[in-house]
Amino acid sequence: MKKANKKKKTHVPFRMNMLFFVVFLLFSALIFRLGIVQIVQGEDYQRKIERTEDVTVNTSVPRGKIYDRYGKVVVDNKPQNAITYTRSSNADPEEMMKTAEKLAQLIEKETDQVTERDKKDFWITKHPKKAEAKITDAEWAAYKEDKLTEDEIYDMQLDRITETDLNELTSAELEVLAIYREFTAGYAQTPQIVKNENVTDVEYAVVSENLSSLPGVNTTTDWERSYAYDATLKTVLGNISSSKEGLPREMADYYLARGYSRNDRVGKSYLEYQYEDVLRGQKTKMKNVTDKSGNILDSEIITEGQRGDDLVLTIDMDLQTSVEKIIEEELIKAKSSYHPFLDRAFVTMMDPNTGEILAMAGKQYTTSDGQPKIVDFALGNMTTSYAMGSAVKGATVLTGYMTGVNEPGERIVDEPLYFGVTKNSKSSWFNRSGAMSISDTYALMRSSNVYMFKTAMEIGGSGYVPHGRLRIDFDAFTTMRSYFNQFGLGVKTGIDLPGEQQGYKGIINETEPGKLLDFSIGQFDTYTPLQLAQYVSTIANGGYRMQPHIVKEIRKPISSTNKIGPIAEEIEPNVLNTLELEPGWIEQVQEGFRLVVHGSEGTAASYFGDAPYKMAAKTGTAEGVYDGPLKEKNKNEMTWNVTLVGYAPYDNPEVAMAVVVPWAYEDSSSSIPINHYIGRRAMDKYFELKEQRASEKPAQAVIDQDIVTKTGTETSDADESETEESEDE
Repeated sequence: MKKANKKKKTHVPFRMNMLFFVVFLLFSALIFRLGIVQIVQGEDYQRKIERTEDVTVNTSVPRGKIYDRYGKVVVDNKPQNAITYTRSSNADPEEMMKTAEKLAQLIEKETDQVTERDKKDFWITKHPKKAEAKITDAEWAAYKEDKLTEDEIYDMQLDRITETDLNELTSAELEVLAIYREFTAGYAQTPQIVKNENVTDVEYAVVSENLSSLPGVNTTTDWERSYAYDATLKTVLGNISSSKEGLPREMADYYLARGYSRNDRVGKSYLEYQYEDVLRGQKTKMKNVTDKSGNILDSEIITEGQRGDDLVLTIDMDLQTSVEKIIEEELIKAKSSYHPFLDRAFVTMMDPNTGEILAMAGKQYTTSDGQPKIVDFALGNMTTSYAMGSAVKGATVLTGYMTGVNEPGERIVDEPLYFGVTKNSKSSWFNRSGAMSISDTYALMRSSNVYMFKTAMEIGGSGYVPHGRLRIDFDAFTTMRSYFNQFGLGVKTGIDLPGEQQGYKGIINETEPGKLLDFSIGQFDTYTPLQLAQYVSTIANGGYRMQPHIVKEIRKPISSTNKIGPIAEEIEPNVLNTLELEPGWIEQVQEGFRLVVHGSEGTAASYFGDAPYKMAAKTGTAEGVYDGPLKEKNKNEMTWNVTLVGYAPYDNPEVAMAVVVPWAYEDSSSSIPINHYIGRRAMDKYFELKEQRASEKPAQAVIDQDIVTKTGTETSDADESETEESEDE
């Protein structure tokens, strides 16, 4: 027994020695490893600890300017003080809230954008114990047992916050919330506008002085769009989103894929939208140097930003503003008598040789708080359509030539037309009985309906038989429409603006073959005022359908404030199609249009016959059921649209015009020649401005010279005379 114990004791010291030896080896290895880390690799690890990250961000730049054809500023950028916040990648919400509270002491911030959900989230942050009390003990127990999630608990708290609870938030707290809301709205490392409207000089200075205690906050210069001509052409120019609005939700993915940020301002409509890629500019690229925690250590500019390219419009703003004033005055004058449905008028003036839009004016008469008000409706020239009446008869005559049913100079008997057993006739306004042989030019001069009716009947394969049945090949509708399309009637004009309307085709009913006759005098399909201008330009220039455009040039921006930069792109005239005409065909129609003004019986002779600029024109009226904004209360009311197309000088056209006044009057006893009044004054103004510019210094009319400041122009009242009797069946 003693021998066994002795043997056991001799093994214990050995095991202890082995254990100490192993421990010694482990400590030696640890010390060796620490030595390698600290001595050999210490500098590498130190660099990793102090490692910084370079984050590239883009900052907004002003959009390009917009000028008229003579270099007058139409749309500019107005500088404004702004306060921004740049959120770090690992921003602490509590620190952000503290910064918002400090900033709220220095600036005034509107709270109208704060939502109810924002208030509830903020209330929970400010009153955590009260928020906790919104949840019952049983619900907290369920949460601890994982039967309810944290999100579900939070949603319960939100639902149980009452209006009384929210009223506990003071105005000062709401202001903090409004600022905090802006802090969290943008991307990390990207400056977010906190306030850029009505930032006072005092606010700007005080914030600038306290930037060291406001991490992420900065002061800068922002911009906003400014319009030199108030509401003039505003609907055509379009608008842009605000810094608060940012990218439109429906197009956010599109813009984000093209390098935009969510808070970028973009064109939302019409010209601003159509030329977004030109106007947007090149953003300033900045490199933010951050530490591992995402805190910004330094910022440096990689690429200087540049505002967008500038647009030079084809529009003559002196002419545009004058025409708008003319429309407004004539609308008010007409509304002073009883014309309940008259509420709008349109004028498009363009160069028939290039397609350049010189003026595109529209006004609408409305009421606001019971008071009359005239608003801009220039867009109506391309977004609304109407029956145009006899103004389209030039297209009917030329369609007769092109289909081979008529020849230039061919005479047709104008007479009342009777079909079947009806006692009612379809006739020309100047010939209710009897018969007279008339030429195509006379038919245009006097605005013969019958000449157009018989032309359409021939196209439809039906000669006229008194009291006979009207048998029309309904393919004639397609045939006539296809030829009208070649003039621009019933198809999109191709203008460089989005949202253009095509017009509406009348519904073809085999029981009403007479609709083809109505079509031939402009009382079946509807067309836009812009289409009407393209149509008359096609006649004026000899048969070339020119694509209308509102942008003349794209120019590079320069730093000088009173110069326009070099041309980057010039918009060339574009012929959409050419009419297939024999020699002398279109000259025959042009002569008919000349006689409308200068013939002894011309329907526009009393309005334009004494004009010094040798006008050619075609008048029009169209009867139809009222289809305006008051139609629900005035169903089946009959009204008349009055129109006018023309160009001048007739032997060398340089300007074409279309005037459209829908629902001008209700019957012939209340007719008013408002289309003639507007048309004469608008054309007078064009040539008045032309003469005025010819007498000025060349530098005032050349866009490469100093930008001309806006000047006011006055218009003179045109002499009034009685209207013709016009009745297109």
